[in-house]
Amino acid sequence: MNAYRKYILPIYLSIFILFQNQLSFAQESITIKGRVFDKVSKDPIGGALVAVKGYSKRTVTNQDGSFSLHIAASLPLQLQVSFLGYVPEEFVVKNQNTPIIAALSVQHILGNEIVVSASRIPERILESPVSIERISIEDIKKTAATSFYDGLVNLKGVEQSTQSFTFKSLNTRGFNANGNVRFNQFLDGMDNQAPGLNFSVGNIAGITDLDLESAELIPGSSSALYGAGGINGTLLLNSKSPFIHQGLSVQLKTGINHIDKSQQGVANWNDVQVRYAKALNSKLAFKVNFSYLQADDWKALDQSNYDRTGMLGKVGDRSSDPAYDGINVYGDEIKVNMRNVAQAVVGTARQAYIKEYESATGSTPYDAQIQGFLSVMPSVSPFYLGLQNGIIPNQDVSRTGYLENDLVDYNTSSFRTSGSFNYKIRKDIEASAQAYWGTGTSVYTGADRYSLKNFNIGQYKLELKGNRFFLRAYTTQERSGDAYNTTALASLINERSKPSTAWFPQYVGAYLAGRKMGQDETQAHLTARSTADNGRFVPGSEEFIQAKQDIASRTIGAQGGAKFNDKTNLWHYEGMYNLSGLISAVDLIAGASYRLYDLNSGGTLFDDLNKKLTIAEYGAYVQGTKKFFDEKLKFVTSIRYDKSENFSGFLSPRVAAVWNLSKNHYFRFSYQSGFRNPTAQSQYIDLLVRAGSRLVGALPQLLDKYELKTNKPYTDLSYRAYVESGYSNPSVLENFTFSVFKPEKVQVYEIGYRALLTSALHLDASYYYNNYRDFLTAAILWQNPTPGNPTGLMSPVRYETTVNVQEPVKAQGWALGMEYNWKKLKWMANVAQDKLSKMPDKFFNTYNTPAYKFNAGVGGNEIIRNTDFNLTYRWQDQFIWRSAFASGEVPAYGTLDAQLSFKLPAYRSILKIGGANLLNKYYVTSVGNPSIGGMYYISLVFEGKN
Repeated sequence: MNAYRKYILPIYLSIFILFQNQLSFAQESITIKGRVFDKVSKDPIGGALVAVKGYSKRTVTNQDGSFSLHIAASLPLQLQVSFLGYVPEEFVVKNQNTPIIAALSVQHILGNEIVVSASRIPERILESPVSIERISIEDIKKTAATSFYDGLVNLKGVEQSTQSFTFKSLNTRGFNANGNVRFNQFLDGMDNQAPGLNFSVGNIAGITDLDLESAELIPGSSSALYGAGGINGTLLLNSKSPFIHQGLSVQLKTGINHIDKSQQGVANWNDVQVRYAKALNSKLAFKVNFSYLQADDWKALDQSNYDRTGMLGKVGDRSSDPAYDGINVYGDEIKVNMRNVAQAVVGTARQAYIKEYESATGSTPYDAQIQGFLSVMPSVSPFYLGLQNGIIPNQDVSRTGYLENDLVDYNTSSFRTSGSFNYKIRKDIEASAQAYWGTGTSVYTGADRYSLKNFNIGQYKLELKGNRFFLRAYTTQERSGDAYNTTALASLINERSKPSTAWFPQYVGAYLAGRKMGQDETQAHLTARSTADNGRFVPGSEEFIQAKQDIASRTIGAQGGAKFNDKTNLWHYEGMYNLSGLISAVDLIAGASYRLYDLNSGGTLFDDLNKKLTIAEYGAYVQGTKKFFDEKLKFVTSIRYDKSENFSGFLSPRVAAVWNLSKNHYFRFSYQSGFRNPTAQSQYIDLLVRAGSRLVGALPQLLDKYELKTNKPYTDLSYRAYVESGYSNPSVLENFTFSVFKPEKVQVYEIGYRALLTSALHLDASYYYNNYRDFLTAAILWQNPTPGNPTGLMSPVRYETTVNVQEPVKAQGWALGMEYNWKKLKWMANVAQDKLSKMPDKFFNTYNTPAYKFNAGVGGNEIIRNTDFNLTYRWQDQFIWRSAFASGEVPAYGTLDAQLSFKLPAYRSILKIGGANLLNKYYVTSVGNPSIGGMYYISLVFEGKN
């Protein structure tokens, strides 16, 4: 309430005062009505921009092409009407009682696309105050990628991290991640994140190609209008209206992958989509969508040896390194030093002997007696004498793990359904009820590899929307289904076949026996592993299958399983009002929102066992737009206040200017600040990802739970230095000091130039500079489980938590793109560079971004009658990937996508043949992710009559 009085109330009072002042100077109120349609087909054009020349007043046509525009002005007026792909027209309004009938002619000209996301009001993309990318219905139809979502990577500066056939994460401007919490994705105005994961799960539960009308992508921060998060980018997906796009549409797509049999035999994949929409009358319409996709997933089969302490690769494999830990091999993370094993065996026997001796004699045995017992006891003497004679090496040994292929369900699939009922209360006000629901089986790479089996998510929205306002309420319901942690699953299978308390002593004992028989160290280790693995559940065996099914069905924690039980929900309410029709001097919009996270994992993900956790967030914003100098200069200013219940509130201002230097030449300048609250996981996670390694939230109650402020952990750099010293130099150890946990902020400076150099050549260039404060990053900490006993640091507890970087973090980059229409060909090319300028060495650097990436392509329209084609090549530079799961170099790679489509007008259909990664050059997008090969397909799209 204090924050409301301090920040939000003054904003609304300012709006009210400005509103009153402007009314006092208002001229005669005029209402201009009319309709916009295609000159040839006579189809209505919804979403066309209608503006009054010389004024800031504008509106957008409804789905039936109608519009109603209110303005305080005197007649006559000049009305400008424009829409993507049509010749703009101007009309003189002399009488407000005479409707404007605007028939637009098709024109293939670049730069006139209408976008809304940059300013929350319609504007030509040339006039946008910030960088923005857009794809239209035609772009979607002509993409050579297997789906529109895969095609987004061809926009300039966009990266995609592929974790599965169906799970892909997008990013722009650095700090890429598999689950990207710095990139927002909105679907028809709804935040598309899974609330328990705090990032979008790709398009598993999203929109289909058939129902997508357009996509707008804002590289960089958008906090001033869209709130917390999205400081690296925001994607807005807009579906088709059932009033405009009616009838039955069907897409049948089938293809093959794994053609070189390097991962498995050639496999078939299928994607079926159906859309049906109908306007029952001029007021009521509905639509429904269904899609089903099935494929044999790409496989993560990287068996490279990995040092999880040093977080880098190392030489060796299972046969040559006793402590082998494969990147995509699980269960082998559990390792113990051989001397520690021997000491534990000897120590246990020593205590048992002393206790038995004291019980029998009432006195304590002498050391000589104890040593004599230990040296002759058959089950103990090899360990005792091995330690005494220095035969047991100071060598870590890991358990034998299982390949990901043996643990994960690679039969990936997704089923999506969505629909809406839309009711026009009047021509310019529409009420709607909308739902999206999807389920699927996929794989996600986070701190581990997670099998998202039968994962499902639903989004349900009620909305009231007019030309000048909207009110919406929606909920996102996440259900983890049968999702499980692969490392936990593998480790527990190992424990069920033979507990580690038995496996490691057997290993050391067999090693000593081998050495006694004259085997060298390498052979003795192989003998030891073979002996200890006796009784191991072999993949495919009945014991393995039963253990896997049982453990994967038991929840993490109390049930001793690997399964998540996340049922987290999100509730969101927001509204916006455009005051421009009431205030003639400036275009003004204002809005507010409230959000509630309801965490519910039963202790399998969050610290919520037998307790209820919620997070409330709210915010409000106002934006003003004003044009000067005969509309040559446009200023946009906005400010937003946001507050999360666990953190202090934050103001996000934005100032931008667009200067029309000459016809179709626009320079843009902007400054804005963005922020993101720590995610629900950063605050409350409590997850044991593997033995001795835990993800823990950074709120004080979680740090206190594991005594991280009293039994202070050591920094990652200092602990690694201690390990490199052979555990002999404790002076290098440095305690980690926790600072106040707070939201991350960024200041963004951007300049850009966008122009139509000719009617056929479109150029867009931009440069940005990001200055992060209180940057949120992962911190890896090492805690001694036995404080005061230095030997405990030979088997420490590893924690990963989220911390703020106190020093500045800086990044910068630029992008350049062009499109050129020549006769029936459309050429495109873009290049982008991103660079981390400053990041303190002591923190975990997760920039994870190639320095350079570019796209180049050409598309042909009606080169031969009813025939189109598209060819796109994409390349990105090599870079270093760092994450809690694995770190290392990601090699540079390039992909070639192509499609050839044939229009079948008599059947209202399009036949398309294409391939993604046509040359089948396998690549990975991050360390530990699957290798991606070629995908080849044929599709048939039928679009029935309205």
